[in-house]
Amino acid sequence: MTITIMLFAMLGLVLINVPIAISLALVAVGAIWITQGSYMLPNVALVMFDGASSFPLLAIPLFILSGAIMNASSISRRLVAFASALVGFIRGGLSMVSIGTSMFFAEISGSAVADVAALGTILIPAMRGRGYSKELAAATVSSAASLAIIIPPSIPMILYAVMAQTSVVKLFVAGIVPGILGGAGLAAAAYWQALRYKLPIEEKFRLANVWHTFKEALWAFILPVAILGSIFAGVVTATEGAGMAVVAALVIGGLIYRDLDLRELRKACVDGAVQTAVVMLLVASSALVSTFLTEAQLPQKLAQSILSVTHDKYVVLLLLNVAFLILGMFLHSAAAIILVIPVVMPVVLAFGIDPIHFGLVVTLNLAIGQQTPPVASVLMASCAIAKSDIWETSKVNLPLIGALLVVLFLCTYVPGLSMGLVHWFYGT
Repeated sequence: MTITIMLFAMLGLVLINVPIAISLALVAVGAIWITQGSYMLPNVALVMFDGASSFPLLAIPLFILSGAIMNASSISRRLVAFASALVGFIRGGLSMVSIGTSMFFAEISGSAVADVAALGTILIPAMRGRGYSKELAAATVSSAASLAIIIPPSIPMILYAVMAQTSVVKLFVAGIVPGILGGAGLAAAAYWQALRYKLPIEEKFRLANVWHTFKEALWAFILPVAILGSIFAGVVTATEGAGMAVVAALVIGGLIYRDLDLRELRKACVDGAVQTAVVMLLVASSALVSTFLTEAQLPQKLAQSILSVTHDKYVVLLLLNVAFLILGMFLHSAAAIILVIPVVMPVVLAFGIDPIHFGLVVTLNLAIGQQTPPVASVLMASCAIAKSDIWETSKVNLPLIGALLVVLFLCTYVPGLSMGLVHWFYGT
């Protein structure tokens, strides 16, 4: 009952345009005051400070900044040129280019919104010029961008690891195979759409062109290999790897390619600071909610109530999938993770579900949530670039969302798809 009252109170505040972070804090302070008394309120500042002081969270602004630097230089354009030379011979080749480039860009930015900002401004006008409808162009770029939070590094994975107190590096490893499956599924859906809409073939396959564009983008390819290789090998932490990404992007864009726009770089730094402030305020507010729920043992009571209904962990996973798919329609990924993970983790652990496996399932759910209105943050960003209607674009986006749903349920009920590499690397 307490969780329900807090949830409805928070939703009521959000509906009157109170920011989610402020709503969380107000609900938590009210609950603490009512149940524990006003003498506990001086602890509020300490709890919020401790909650926002986690070292792994430093990776978030650094990965955001590295993606922005790629966007400000010619790195994104070189990646698009290589992908076009590689898969442009397939019908609907620009859709394949969008998916392939997004998969690579995902290995550096960790943010789907950054992916849309970097690639949408290049690919959507090109697709429109080749006869794609603005809705199809926006839907393809948007769905492809969601791979950025599945393929490592992933900002939602970092947040989940902090909330669930688990390994962010193992989560990164778990995302590799589902990310590739997601790319393959989106490519299949995009090819079906290309046949349906009679989309053109972009260019003939020429090995010389592939080699030329590969050489042009060679330094960009080295970037994720060095960063992710260092993280997976245990040489650096995910946070240190994020710092490496920023330095490497600056060196490649500014010193090697010599086309880094300083005005855009300044704007990227400001945008990164704003996004970081939003996330950190959410984290600090969620610490209050988590502390109250833990002291009241509400998550444990929720776990016991579910145990009284079913002992089948796959039924529980189905219920949690449905819950996160619905939440993803109304909450940004950071807010959904911060609000829900502290509540459901005792349930997850009680049913013997691996926290790494569950983190991957949560991430896939939120990747789909970025495509489903009314919130649909990534889809909205793509529609803004394409100047398309979000509801019309959503209709065109259904086959691509369907492909991501197939990957979600495969990874949910065939844990080896996500956990195989984790067991291979770490033997656990």
